[in-house]
Amino acid sequence: MKSTVSIVSYEKPLESVRRAISLCNGFANIPRGSKVFIKPNIVFWTRAVSFPKWGMITTSRVLEDTVALLIDHGVSDITIGEGTVVMDPKDTDTQQHAFRSLGYDTLAKRYGLKVVNILQRSFRKVDLGDDVMLRFNVDALDSDAIVDLPVLKTHNQTVVSLGIKNLKGLIDIPSRKKCHSADPVKNLHFRVARLADRLPPVFTLIDGIYSLERGPAFDGHVRRTNLLVASTDIFAADKVGTTLLGLPPARVPYLAHAAENHHRPLDLSDVTIVGQSIAASASPHAYDFEWGENERGEALPMPLTKTGIAGISYPKYDLSLCTYCSFLNGLILSSIRAAWKGDPWEDIEVLTGKMMTPSSGKKKTILLGKCMSKRNKNHPDINEAIFIKGCPPKIPDIIRALHQAGIQVSPSMLEQYDRLPGLFMRRYEGKPEFDESFFSIQA
Repeated sequence: MKSTVSIVSYEKPLESVRRAISLCNGFANIPRGSKVFIKPNIVFWTRAVSFPKWGMITTSRVLEDTVALLIDHGVSDITIGEGTVVMDPKDTDTQQHAFRSLGYDTLAKRYGLKVVNILQRSFRKVDLGDDVMLRFNVDALDSDAIVDLPVLKTHNQTVVSLGIKNLKGLIDIPSRKKCHSADPVKNLHFRVARLADRLPPVFTLIDGIYSLERGPAFDGHVRRTNLLVASTDIFAADKVGTTLLGLPPARVPYLAHAAENHHRPLDLSDVTIVGQSIAASASPHAYDFEWGENERGEALPMPLTKTGIAGISYPKYDLSLCTYCSFLNGLILSSIRAAWKGDPWEDIEVLTGKMMTPSSGKKKTILLGKCMSKRNKNHPDINEAIFIKGCPPKIPDIIRALHQAGIQVSPSMLEQYDRLPGLFMRRYEGKPEFDESFFSIQA
């Protein structure tokens, strides 16, 4: 039998979400009296500044409407849970600040529901098959159903981040790091494809009021898209969401793995679309950041190549770069760009993730993170190794290493890393379609 996926234009509070759910019979697997776990997407948060949440974080508008409709459906035992990664593993205040700012505490009081930081809760090991063992949050595992509220966005590693990928936020930090394996077969795509396989029934509602190009974070490009995508079949929802982003599902490796695992087609031949048509709703979204080479053959992101930076090679990240180092990666590149004064540096190479190996002939090799430092600590092609150990590495160690390499980055730029996201707000100033009220709930 074909799975039903609804595509609805977002037009007004409550009614648009109601229509998306009704058209696909989204609550079919959620009987009255069920215990329901809601998983929004809060991929990043900072207490320091206001930053572009559109297309990156599930709107509080969609979350509130979903909660209200669950209550109307006869569900009163509701838990909202998320585990946002923060640079200091001991930091619990940032997650609570996110919950307060997004209005989750208001929802908790209004409806008597629970709001939990997943990273402060218990986890249980789950066998996902093919020797993939990950630890999932027990609140989600012990629920009768999961309501998955991802955002409509592309992703620079997994191509898209939709229903299945959003479930990565249900696993503990060691499991998330394990997903970014150096194994060429059981890699990030291989593991993400299995995230939904041992969970309670999942209803997926993709929040596409805003979509994100080159996600998953604030440095992507936001669009006002006004779409909602819903289905009780998470794989079908992801295929449709991917197609709406202008990408064929076959271009998404984790969807290809999921199709093979469940003997499903990768095209939409097993899906019935209701509501709006894909043809009327789809728009191409780029997912990758471009890398190039300067005149010396050094690998650099295109914005750095265009500025004429030379004397440093910074090979493009791979699937083994985990979330912690991924955020630091962007921060380091920004600080290097700001430190450039026009004179070439001294044949430096920066290596990241768990798989890279050094090039021969470089004078200095910076090894970012515990994994890279351990992998290449005795590599014969390294002339001078500069280690940035730690998981995640600490900002003072990053500054020291870059200075040791001769790159005089501004310490304040790195030390105030939590203020950097605020700079990206300038892109959206004066544009009324980017409305911050979508991320608040009236008391």
